[in-house]
Amino acid sequence: MGLDGKVCIITGGGSGIGRSTALMMAKAGAKVVVVGRTASKVEQVQKEIESAGGIATAARLDVSDKEAGLRLVKDVLGDFGQVDVLVNNAGHSSTHRMLLSTTPEELRSVMDSNLIGTVFLAQAVMPHMLERGEGTIINVSSLAGVSPGLLAGMAYGAAKAAVINFTGFLNSEYKNTGIRASVLIPGEVDTPILDGRPVNPSRDSRDTMVTADDAAEAITLIASLPQRACIPELVIRPTYLRDTSDEVGIL
Repeated sequence: MGLDGKVCIITGGGSGIGRSTALMMAKAGAKVVVVGRTASKVEQVQKEIESAGGIATAARLDVSDKEAGLRLVKDVLGDFGQVDVLVNNAGHSSTHRMLLSTTPEELRSVMDSNLIGTVFLAQAVMPHMLERGEGTIINVSSLAGVSPGLLAGMAYGAAKAAVINFTGFLNSEYKNTGIRASVLIPGEVDTPILDGRPVNPSRDSRDTMVTADDAAEAITLIASLPQRACIPELVIRPTYLRDTSDEVGIL
C-alpha cells in the first residue's frame, strides 16, 4: 500500500482538485507529472512539490489533442520508465447552461475537455499498462452526471455521465488484466470552476462544500490501495446539502 516511487500523471493539475492531488501524491512519495492547459500554473505546482522535497515535472497539454497526449506519455516513459497512475481530472463547464442557449462551440469544448481528453489519455497509457500487467486509471466525474441539474448545466452533466459510463467500460474490457479503473463522483467542490457559474455561490455557501483537499484525499486513497483492490466508484459530497433554489431561479 502507498505511492512511494509510483509515477502519476494528473491532468487539470494547475488548480483545484488536480493541484491538491498532485501535492498530496507527491507528499506520499509519488513522482508526479502535473499536466494542464496553462504552463505557468502547472510549473508553479511543480515548484511547490520540488520545494517540499518531492519529484515532479510539468507539461502543458490540451487533453483533446490525441497526438500531443501520445507524445506526453512517451516523454514520461522516457523520463521515468513507467506510468502507474493516470488521473483524468481536466474539465470545465460552459457559460450557458440551458439546452437552447448552449452554443455548438461550448458543447464541443465541454465534451473535449471532460470526455474526449479522458478517452484519449486512457488510450495513450493503456498499451504500457497492459505490457506491465498493472495500472490505475482514475477519472473525475461529478454528481451532475448522476442527477442532472440546472446549476451544472446540460453539457457538463452529459459529459460527466459519459465519464462514469466510460470508467465502467474500462473495467469490463480490461477485467483480469491487472488494470483497474475508478471514477470519483464529487458533489459541489469549492474550486475555481464555480467562478464560471452564472450565479457565483457565496462564501458561506462555499464553506459547506467539499474542498479540493477532500477530493484529493479520496483520489489518493484509490491510487494507494494494493493493486488487488479496486474501488470502481466513489461518491464524495457535502454533509450539509444547501438550498440552491435561489441560484436556479435566476438562471
